[in-house]
Amino acid sequence: MAEPKERKSKLLGAGDIVVSFEFFPPKTEKMEDTLWSSITRLAPLRPEFVSVTYGAGGSTRERTHTTLTRLIRETELKPAAHLTCVNATKDEVNAVAKAYWDAGVRHIVALRGDPPEGPGTKYAPHPGGYANAAELVTGLKRIGAFEVSVAGYPEKHPESASVDADIENLKAKVDAGADRIITQFGFDNAHFLRYLERARAAGIWVPIMPGIVPIHNFKQVAGFAQRAGASVPSWLARRFEGLDDDPTTTHLVAAAVATEQVMDLVDEGIKKFHFYSLNRADLVYAICHLLGLRPLRMPKADAA
Repeated sequence: MAEPKERKSKLLGAGDIVVSFEFFPPKTEKMEDTLWSSITRLAPLRPEFVSVTYGAGGSTRERTHTTLTRLIRETELKPAAHLTCVNATKDEVNAVAKAYWDAGVRHIVALRGDPPEGPGTKYAPHPGGYANAAELVTGLKRIGAFEVSVAGYPEKHPESASVDADIENLKAKVDAGADRIITQFGFDNAHFLRYLERARAAGIWVPIMPGIVPIHNFKQVAGFAQRAGASVPSWLARRFEGLDDDPTTTHLVAAAVATEQVMDLVDEGIKKFHFYSLNRADLVYAICHLLGLRPLRMPKADAA
């Protein structure tokens, strides 16, 4: 996203854009309360789907499964389960996928996953495991008629040798059967638009959804960005300068920044967006409201 410019968009209507939300499985009872409060708050916005993350090396496997099954049992949302290749054989990964299918999950976000030793270390496939996300997509499609989303990196995956190599890997995932690409979050829309152009030039025609992260805490999100290989423009840092101890103003600025970013992309013809909620609803809800989304309100019962 560049410096502010004159808006071309009119006010958006409820049917103009489509959103999806990412959540992570809670570790504590308090975090679980926060998660379900957020889900309850955001569900009336009718997201296309909601995804639930899968910890490094499958460390949140049981909690992810529990969250997914509760989403199916207690809501009308369409859950997507994250699944990685890390620290597991093909049989072990397949067993998790089959358990998701049996639970009613029909959408998986297929990821290679970070190295067990953490970002910045060299990734090595598990002996007998899937070597990468493309192999995982192939395996999932053999198990069932899953809808499969994969990750994209507008500024190049940190481990890719080049932008061209990154696009080749993306095409391998799509050729294996991926139905959608969800990108890593970013703040400069020029990166996303160049990425979209490169993908289309390479013959990748599945939907590509930009990832949007609301900035609840600038230093924290900047740290996430550094580890993920996403740049933080200097103009963005200036907007949050001096707000470290002022969360109220931070959230007001964050809502304006994210709304402007999405509306700039709408001007470019992008209509679907994936929000990394961080299990916090209020800022995401405010941004969606500014974008024109309104909750689905149930009709009132007839008076007796």
